Amino acid sequence: MTAQPRLSIGLPVYNGEEYLAEALDALLGQTYEDFELVISDNASTDGTQDICRRYAAKDSRIRYLRLSRNIGAAPNHNFVFTECRGELFKWASHDDLYARDLLLRCVQALDERPDVILAHSGQAVIDGDGRVKVPYEYGLATDSPHAPERFRSLLFEPGGDDFYGVMRADVLRRVKPHDSYHHADRTFVAEITLHGPFHQVPELLYFRRDHPTRAERANPSKRSRCVNLDPRRAGPLHPTPRLLAEYVWGFASAIRRAPLSPADRRACYRHLAAWMTSRVRPGAGERVEDRAPVAPGRLTVSVDALVAGREGRQA
Repeated sequence: MTAQPRLSIGLPVYNGEEYLAEALDALLGQTYEDFELVISDNASTDGTQDICRRYAAKDSRIRYLRLSRNIGAAPNHNFVFTECRGELFKWASHDDLYARDLLLRCVQALDERPDVILAHSGQAVIDGDGRVKVPYEYGLATDSPHAPERFRSLLFEPGGDDFYGVMRADVLRRVKPHDSYHHADRTFVAEITLHGPFHQVPELLYFRRDHPTRAERANPSKRSRCVNLDPRRAGPLHPTPRLLAEYVWGFASAIRRAPLSPADRRACYRHLAAWMTSRVRPGAGERVEDRAPVAPGRLTVSVDALVAGREGRQA
């Protein structure tokens, strides 16, 4: 790693001992090596701290931070970003897997396309044992040169894990930090895409793990998910209608803040009005891995063949 790493990876975690070592092995085994890995431990009560300290002792690219109390998932995501130094940034999840060339291909895409502000790759959903459940076909128009079209697609089309792409850090600093109302990640990504197009690397390089203890599974209701994002959401001051109203307002305020022409701003407001008045389809806006579990499937590619070695698990 150079004195000033080009890429920063922020990994917020709480009680992630079950899959954390696998995720760290996959990140540290990347073919692109000019990065720092900043881990923000949200006062975990399991073996997360021990795992992080073992890995940090072996690899100087790791910086381990431990919070004195659980501040919630959303503030922890925001905090770990503020601790990163790279011109490029990526959030990583403690339970996902990453093919060896994921960072390399995304950084190359950003270097080749100065207009692109976020690069991500093809993905599949895997189960707790790493078996592919859902090969995911990305259908959002986030690569459009037109901001209103990118925004419209994020409103009306389900899916997408752009949140975990490699981003230009200066753009990320210009958007409102991640909030904690219902589907706040979607309004967050919508605001990012109003700043510029995304690029999808046409390779299967990211594996999103679905398992019973995953936050969305462990917190099935809207309120419980929001409390997990920020404990301050608990109590009578944050009823479900407020959480939904903040979700809608999140889109409107993103349009207001974004660097758009008057014509593009009006177009985005029209798309938002159409979305608000449209009849909600079952499953609309739902990420594919948030749906009911399905039986494991088969791909023509092996996850183990793509992901970095796991020898660190015994470290």
